[in-house]
Amino acid sequence: MKTFLSEDFLLQTETAKRLYFDFAKDMPVIDYHNHLPPDQIASNHTFTGITDIWLKGDHYKWRAMRANGVSEDLITGDADDWTKFKVWAETVPYTMRNPLYHWTHMELRNPFGITEVLNGSNAAKVYEACNAQMPKYTTQALLKHFNVHALCTTDDPCDTLEHHQAIHQQGFAVKVLPTFRPDKAMAVEDPAGFRAYLQKLGAAADVDINSYSALLQALKKRHDYFHANGGRLSDHGLSFFLYADFTEAALEAAFKELMAGRKLDEATAAMFKSATLHFICTWNHEKGWAQQFHAGAIRNNNSRLLLRLGADAGVDSIGDWPMAEAMSRFFDHLDKEGKLAKTVVYNLNPSHNEVYATMVGNFQDGSVAGKMQFGSGWWFLDQKDGMEKQMNTLSNMGLLSRFVGMLTDSRSFLSYSRHEYFRRILCNLIGNDVENGELPTDIPWLGKMVQDICYNNAKAYFDF
Repeated sequence: MKTFLSEDFLLQTETAKRLYFDFAKDMPVIDYHNHLPPDQIASNHTFTGITDIWLKGDHYKWRAMRANGVSEDLITGDADDWTKFKVWAETVPYTMRNPLYHWTHMELRNPFGITEVLNGSNAAKVYEACNAQMPKYTTQALLKHFNVHALCTTDDPCDTLEHHQAIHQQGFAVKVLPTFRPDKAMAVEDPAGFRAYLQKLGAAADVDINSYSALLQALKKRHDYFHANGGRLSDHGLSFFLYADFTEAALEAAFKELMAGRKLDEATAAMFKSATLHFICTWNHEKGWAQQFHAGAIRNNNSRLLLRLGADAGVDSIGDWPMAEAMSRFFDHLDKEGKLAKTVVYNLNPSHNEVYATMVGNFQDGSVAGKMQFGSGWWFLDQKDGMEKQMNTLSNMGLLSRFVGMLTDSRSFLSYSRHEYFRRILCNLIGNDVENGELPTDIPWLGKMVQDICYNNAKAYFDF
């Protein structure tokens, strides 16, 4: 029987161990999508304690505590830091077989060196041990500790990017780059909120947004600004892919309806959103950017908690909309125009894995190895089973060897343990195939493949 979380954790064969320890373990990290706050990196922020860095914004843990019968007041309410940590520690034993159980103990081991299994009985001891080390684990120190070479934050077009500029001026060894996330410029479901956002966008771009063409002008100016500040990626959160034919006149008419405070019908809203996204994607191609599409989440399901906490309260779920036809038409339109940029699509519904993997294969064009990427297991799928399913599907339908690998998609500076988690799972997957006689024992080639997926492919693909 193996010991829990031993050195060989998740590595079931000798080949898997060799691939991990000789090739994967020490590769640098390119975290090309996360939600880390750049102001905390710029200021080299010091956290007040383990609760601050570990529990404050982690809706994964919030969901687990709610399921375990913990009162919301002790999760996101006004309870003190020790009390919040204690109820989490008491919840941890009940998370067995949930990925949180693995992540929790991996994050305690690295960076804190704590090997105890967390529970209510040793909560005070672990709390004190972590807090004693917190002063040395500033944001920049943690990024260096986890061997991060580059990371991309997620930023609204209105963002001044002043914190990215400050980080660059400091000469910090880790590249911290912005990602253009223009979702609010397409959030037409709420005309009043949309108009309020356009006021902010117009001020940021110094454009009077009084027409649809002016909206595109403002977005383009901000896209240019992001490029000047190191941005090389856009990111788009979609419930589902949209495609509709559009004309300039129809877009201008829709814009006028929104400015008059009237909601668009479903077909017109789809046209407005897909057209705006289409134009942004053409700019991505012109600048040599890559673009990311996160699709499949049904968000803010619990209106009570949404009202109390706002978005990102831990009440999102997997949606089940049709995906294939609109995704095909959207990419095909760009491809026909010769303006389809490097693209990563992330699927949240595992029943759609084969749909995504085969769809991206339709638009590979030989210009870039792995130009169209079926992205890593995302959100509810960034756990062992989800990662294995994503990599197996990619292997069956495309080229795992050209995969750009893992990202944290996290708001926590401790989440870099997930890169280790991914690398162990990857090495075990390949190692099992070798031991079963399904792959040759060509360790130099397999080791290169592992290192490419861990780091080299992303480095070449994003070209930061």
